Amino acid sequence: MSGIRIRYLSFFFGLIAVLSLLNVIYSYYLNLYLNLNTYYLSFISSSIIGFIFYRFEKIKLKVTIFDKILTVFFGYLLLPIILSLPFYFSIYNLTFLNAFFEAISGFTSTGFTIFDNIKHIDQSLILWRSSIQWIGGLYFLFSIIYLIDIYDENFKKTLTHYLSFNSSEIFKQSFKIFLIYFGLTLLIFVVLNFLSIRSFNLSILH
Repeated sequence: MSGIRIRYLSFFFGLIAVLSLLNVIYSYYLNLYLNLNTYYLSFISSSIIGFIFYRFEKIKLKVTIFDKILTVFFGYLLLPIILSLPFYFSIYNLTFLNAFFEAISGFTSTGFTIFDNIKHIDQSLILWRSSIQWIGGLYFLFSIIYLIDIYDENFKKTLTHYLSFNSSEIFKQSFKIFLIYFGLTLLIFVVLNFLSIRSFNLSILH
């Protein structure tokens, strides 16, 4: 695993920790205590892993295309493991395979679910499913920028020109994408709430 850029993945583990904390707050606010401890578990796990990944990665001067592909691939495997914890330790007695399937389905936005009727599960868990889809979409967008070197030269020049992008501005462009993505998320919630659709119903729509 020496080729994996674990510092890149540490950012997303940090986001999982933030989303876990938001789920804790949401559960307390609406008195939803059935799966509360599972979000503490995902918060602690993702925080520890994110810190370790960020702090202890060995610096490698030259990052190859293979390193980048390997990093994104393992991200699609490792991140859903933490995301599956609230499903696995929930009151619904899911097997780890089912919990992992539910997490990776949301993370990749395929739309499949192991639940017969998603509306009948705990509200905080529905919010967690929506959070998984949100972070999965952001991971996909970031990975496009991260893997830009795999494209052919003509397409890469077109894309990098459009984004004003070069290798020294990865963080800058990624931050722009995050702001746009987060801003669009807030805008959608504001518009739909203005149309009298409750925030909890927005989660079900995902």
